[in-house]
Amino acid sequence: MAHRALVGLGNPGSRYQETRHNVGFMVLDLLRQRWTAPAWKTKGNMEYVKMRRGQDEIHLIKPQTFMNLSGQAVSALRRQTPIEPGEVLCIVDEFALKLGQLRLRAEGSAGGHNGLKSLIADLGTQAFPRLRLGIGPVPEPWDPADFVLAKFQKEEQEALDQMLKRAADCVETWIDQGIAPAMNAFNR
Repeated sequence: MAHRALVGLGNPGSRYQETRHNVGFMVLDLLRQRWTAPAWKTKGNMEYVKMRRGQDEIHLIKPQTFMNLSGQAVSALRRQTPIEPGEVLCIVDEFALKLGQLRLRAEGSAGGHNGLKSLIADLGTQAFPRLRLGIGPVPEPWDPADFVLAKFQKEEQEALDQMLKRAADCVETWIDQGIAPAMNAFNR
């Protein structure tokens, strides 16, 4: 049995619930609903769901440490469960991508994203897959730090919903078929 961790990045609390920075949480909520998985439980510094999908044990993780310390939740899980970095898929917002775009990579740098920086530091490697969800572009004269903490506009809702569905499909493809087929299907 393989262990996989899906780590959606975001910030805890109702204040941040529908903000651009929380699309990682939104994808996990959609997958949990789609898979009729158990309810979220609080475990240490994360909201957590453990379930089976085929031969895999899947761990859904929403760190509750705020973005800059997201890696702490993954470290806590890895102390209890045999999960290699390559089996940890991080789902994260990306303001350099247009709203609706997805970019799946097998590994890479943080690209300035503090949540990814924390995961890299706590995993001790950049060699873990990440799915970036486009939330941009940042309009003039917005500061990117303010933009990512803003809520989506009404006219963006349809594009957001479509992106979340495609991201959930991408995660399922990654689990069922691996990184290369998922990249080929969703990196358009």
